[in-house]
Amino acid sequence: MAKRKFPILMMLPPVLFIGLAVLFFLGMERENPNELPSAFVGRAAPAVQLTPLGEGATITDADIAAEGVKLVNFWASWCAPCRAEHPMLEDLAAEGVTIYGINYKDEPANALGFLDELGNPYTAIAADAQGRTALEWGVYGVPETYVIDGQGRILHRTAGPLTRQIVERDIRPLLTGTR
Repeated sequence: MAKRKFPILMMLPPVLFIGLAVLFFLGMERENPNELPSAFVGRAAPAVQLTPLGEGATITDADIAAEGVKLVNFWASWCAPCRAEHPMLEDLAAEGVTIYGINYKDEPANALGFLDELGNPYTAIAADAQGRTALEWGVYGVPETYVIDGQGRILHRTAGPLTRQIVERDIRPLLTGTR
């Protein structure tokens, strides 16, 4: 009985599977695999093209570049995670943290009703009705929060609702200059 050669094509699927598994594993080798990377960290914050929301102050490029570390929070009234993170924003505002709120693709009456119901933690708010500013900033979805330094550079981005753990681990050190 003649020996059959093991066809090289039979080896191809397992080799490809192992190769893809290794690439997948290496791709997950980040400090926080749940964190979505941002190409804007370390760069100047993109310009804002916003409309006023309500009677208060709106948000300008000068506000974003103003002295001191501040937060820019993209949110919407229809967003359940935005409602969940709102108490954390209220706590930060009570501590004196400057927070600019950009309302994303929302009805102005609904947005203002949300703030009337839950409180307004924002130093200033504006509307991004078409989502153009969010697109320029690389927003995946609301809520998203950016930490901006006194020169208008993005220091950090959090995709998803802020939690106490995220604030203590990622944001507070940037606010106090210890990171």
